[in-house]
Amino acid sequence: MNIIHKNAANGRWFDFSIFEQMANIGAEVGRTIAWRQKDKKASELAFDRTLELLDLTIKDIKNKKHLKELCRLREVLVDYFCFDNMYGSSDQHWNDYFYSFNYAASIAKGF
Repeated sequence: MNIIHKNAANGRWFDFSIFEQMANIGAEVGRTIAWRQKDKKASELAFDRTLELLDLTIKDIKNKKHLKELCRLREVLVDYFCFDNMYGSSDQHWNDYFYSFNYAASIAKGF
């Protein structure tokens, strides 16, 4: 597997809080959505980055108590972007879901 986020994979990702990790994942989801109608390849690359960051988040031992939700998130994202959307997600749903993590990360950083 080709690692896209080399600095993150080398340990930097694990320095981020769960809120920062999820906000960064949300940014990649936003890129996936934004590129979907304009450039399918760019959208696919953004989704690959999404999954890589989410997999790093799942591997982060400090997120152990969130493992069930993180694995379900991965399942539902893959369903939405790659399969039949059996969970009934929407672009707006994903934007709303990840917005809360951006907000929480900014509060935690004191912005």
